[in-house]
Amino acid sequence: MTSVKLDQVLVGDCAETMRRLPAGCADLIFADPPYNMQLKGELHRPDQSKVDAVDDHWDQFDSFIAYDAFTRDWLAAARHVLKDSGSLWVIGSYHNIFRVGAILQDLGFWILNDVVWRKTNPMPNFKGRRFTNAHETLIWATKNPDQKYTFNYEAMKALNDDLQMRSDWTLPICSGSERLKDRDGRKAHSTQKPEALLHRVLLSSTKEGDVVLDPFFGSGTTGAVARRLGRHFIGIEREERYAAVARARIADIRAADADALKVTGSKRSEPRIPFGWVVERGLLPPGTVLHGQGRKAPKAKVRADGTLVVADATGSIHRIGAHVQGLDACNGWTFWQFELPDGDLAPIDVLRQRLRAELV
Repeated sequence: MTSVKLDQVLVGDCAETMRRLPAGCADLIFADPPYNMQLKGELHRPDQSKVDAVDDHWDQFDSFIAYDAFTRDWLAAARHVLKDSGSLWVIGSYHNIFRVGAILQDLGFWILNDVVWRKTNPMPNFKGRRFTNAHETLIWATKNPDQKYTFNYEAMKALNDDLQMRSDWTLPICSGSERLKDRDGRKAHSTQKPEALLHRVLLSSTKEGDVVLDPFFGSGTTGAVARRLGRHFIGIEREERYAAVARARIADIRAADADALKVTGSKRSEPRIPFGWVVERGLLPPGTVLHGQGRKAPKAKVRADGTLVVADATGSIHRIGAHVQGLDACNGWTFWQFELPDGDLAPIDVLRQRLRAELV
């Protein structure tokens, strides 16, 4: 069995190479497999210039049966190297993504989301016989429905201007200075993905120091973004010429400093702070009057055991918050406010965060 070689590009067949790697060596797998585009003949623009389409030998399969066998082989090997707590991303187009998704499920993977990458600058449909193909689909999956996995929800929300990140991502295709070229000025790889896409994938579902495996490494976009974000990578690439391009590209990249690599943590992973701790520490002594979302809102008095009392009820900050509003539930930490020395009001949650900071 091959030992794990981090931050290197391994040249060889992806399924065979993954089978030789130790089980559970990858925290995340990002796979950009051949799409099996089934192109027939050359494609030309209206001015008769040839379109630089994906006609590489590695994207050509004799039949759907052959493509399905190839897909099942590499996905089974991917399952071997993926940690039980890890997750898998696969990207594809309408040519292959439905077949990939079915085989994923056949092998026991559990699909978490399908994400639509909507391209801001897609290639037009030159023949005018179909809609312009303006998107690709990513499937995000785990090894089974019961496992835990990494999802940096708050970081994704922060990346999206404090709005919940949706499953439709609008990003440009790889072009301009980002597109790698060979010595003759041609594309170094025909299906190079934009770094912005991999940034979002890795930021959403890995932690600093995690190992990201890419079985179809190509020009090394996954490795480049992984290094920039302080993650490790294992690249597998069948073509030596692509591996050389990827190595040269990644060699020039340095990770940001440790503080810059931190992401907004999940509230669920933060230490639990009972309201009673706030009381016993003297931050809100017994008898303190709390205001519900403004001075005209109901008021409650803090008791020594961390409960609140109003005229007709006693209970936790959450139960009393719901009671005075006539609701079934309430987040008392954000509903109740206390008075600052200058007379302004602040949510009691700031006191919880103060205590959490002491535990770090």
